[in-house]
Amino acid sequence: MFGPSDGSAALGPYAGDISPKEAWELLARDSKAQLVDVRTDAEWAYVGLPDLKGLGKEPLLVPWKLFPSQQVNGDFPAQVSAKFPERDTPLLFICRSGVRSKDAAIAMTKLGYARCYNVAQGFEGDRDDKAHRNTKGGWRVEGLPWAQS
Repeated sequence: MFGPSDGSAALGPYAGDISPKEAWELLARDSKAQLVDVRTDAEWAYVGLPDLKGLGKEPLLVPWKLFPSQQVNGDFPAQVSAKFPERDTPLLFICRSGVRSKDAAIAMTKLGYARCYNVAQGFEGDRDDKAHRNTKGGWRVEGLPWAQS
């Protein structure tokens, strides 16, 4: 595990980074744990989504940045808080590669959510030596359930 294993907030600005497989395991074992996909509408539509149906859950889809402007979504905190008002809810944030989701985890931690995790490598993973994604880490490469619309 990249982050703290006890579920408490780290000394840093959020609870820590976890791998996609660790995220799946946390979502499976903790009924309160929730996945927040912070990618854009275009990414959800054309790239796919984590499929949590096997766990009896669905990811919350709230963009951290708005497409196509890439401006930070000023309504993001309110949208997440409206869905998950309890501040002890474990929130796992995922994006394409782990950058926007880290920013989202930090922002929600500042609002009092103590268990905000960044899913490192995100949905598509890091770039390989040919600058391609979906070959080196990430939700899809780790073989976790996902679906395209």
